[in-house]
Amino acid sequence: MNICVFLSASDLPDRYTRPAREFAELLGKGGHALVWGGSDTGLMKVVADGVQEAGGRLVGVSVEFLAAKARKGADEMVIAKDLPERKGLLMRKADAIVIMVGGTGTLDEATEILELKKHGHTDKPVVLLNTTGFYDGLKEQFHRMEDEGFLTRPLAELVFFAEEPAVALAYLEEALGNR
Repeated sequence: MNICVFLSASDLPDRYTRPAREFAELLGKGGHALVWGGSDTGLMKVVADGVQEAGGRLVGVSVEFLAAKARKGADEMVIAKDLPERKGLLMRKADAIVIMVGGTGTLDEATEILELKKHGHTDKPVVLLNTTGFYDGLKEQFHRMEDEGFLTRPLAELVFFAEEPAVALAYLEEALGNR
């Protein structure tokens, strides 16, 4: 599988890096490819290192204004002209999406893929990896949106919430037939 991971490029504490690294190692050992923002910094570097060291492929999509931070030695690296193009390329190259901890860019990417799914423009499985409860508030908000009629599809059809890396990957492998 080509698994796109939306996540932060910031340097983060161990409570975030350890589960991200665990997911990356599982992804690589499973023979899957990481599709990611291409950065060789922060949490993006942690995940890319873990995938590569475990034998997985790296497919990066950076953006012109961040090209200097793009990872050297990725199996594939594309430089998009702007963030919207980058987001589109990331989604097109992926069979599935995982949302890890991140800031406003990650939240933007997450809500766009869910909006596309809501309107039937993609059927790719989406997992929100809720490391140490980072997304508890967002999960609560999504449930409120569903309860109050703001979602035209059930939340369970849009996103799977996983608390642990192994559960996230198992869900994706089952959803896509472990290809």
